[in-house]
Amino acid sequence: MNPPTTWSLLVLTLPTENATARMRFWRALKAKGCAVLRDGIYLLPYSEEREQMLRELAGAITDSGGTAHLLRAPSLDATQEAEFRALFDRSEDHAEFIRSLTEARKTVSGQSAADLTKLLRRLRKDYETIVVIDYFPGDAATRAEAAWQDFAGLVDTVLSPGEPHSAELPISRLSVSDYQGRTWATRQHMWVDRVASAWLIRRFIDRDASFLWLTSPSACPADALGFDFDGAAFSHVGELVTFEVLMASFGLEKDAALLRLGEIVHVLDVGGAPVPEACGFEAVMAGARERAAGDDQLLDEIGRVLDSLYTYFASAAKNKEERTLQ
Repeated sequence: MNPPTTWSLLVLTLPTENATARMRFWRALKAKGCAVLRDGIYLLPYSEEREQMLRELAGAITDSGGTAHLLRAPSLDATQEAEFRALFDRSEDHAEFIRSLTEARKTVSGQSAADLTKLLRRLRKDYETIVVIDYFPGDAATRAEAAWQDFAGLVDTVLSPGEPHSAELPISRLSVSDYQGRTWATRQHMWVDRVASAWLIRRFIDRDASFLWLTSPSACPADALGFDFDGAAFSHVGELVTFEVLMASFGLEKDAALLRLGEIVHVLDVGGAPVPEACGFEAVMAGARERAAGDDQLLDEIGRVLDSLYTYFASAAKNKEERTLQ
């Protein structure tokens, strides 16, 4: 039998003369997923981080003219444990989210890349808002996660048809000098990993590279170096996306600025830990793809964005190194 849950309890009286402050505190409590035991008594399963948040909130309530006391206690018995856990049941939230995905699927066809990107971002935020306060996930959470992954995969397919599958292969170290003046080929209508990989090739591997934008991977000429599709010379390997595989193949993985760019490409292509700059780059990418007359123009435009990001990250890495040496 699992040990009883330890709970953080916030007992409060909100300021009566400051309606704005009361609303702000109510919203904060709701956003953190606090359960209401009765008026003025809020409950959360204990963690150091959550209790620190409640402690800061209690201080703000006191500073605004209210009162707040933070307590910690375990469940008394199995009955109380079940009663308290039931207060955090997010089954209906997950069900409502699945219904919103069902409706959203009906609108995917025919939307622009920019609109699809906005839709995906909004629904991802909705999903993450539920997950972060689902402290006792169950079957409903599992169903919602499966539905979300399925929907995200559908949008990715629309945005990037022919997305490659990851292979479990060793990554050979290659010499840049053997890859000069080559023809490189990838699927047309580029999205993040492909356009970033093309930029990386032209900027750090083959400055005289020429590119072919393929209608289908099967159209790749035998003498061209394919990238970011199944069977290509360079594509996903293990957890690495094509951009990261190219970095590893040509010994670029020690470049701190490229590593930062790789984090952005990775999270936008296959997901992962949030990266602060990723959302902005995704928006720029979606807008540029709408405006560009073709992939050559898209590469030129996004290439300048990546140049700027690279310069920024390189400068930040240099400054950090200089501070370390001081």
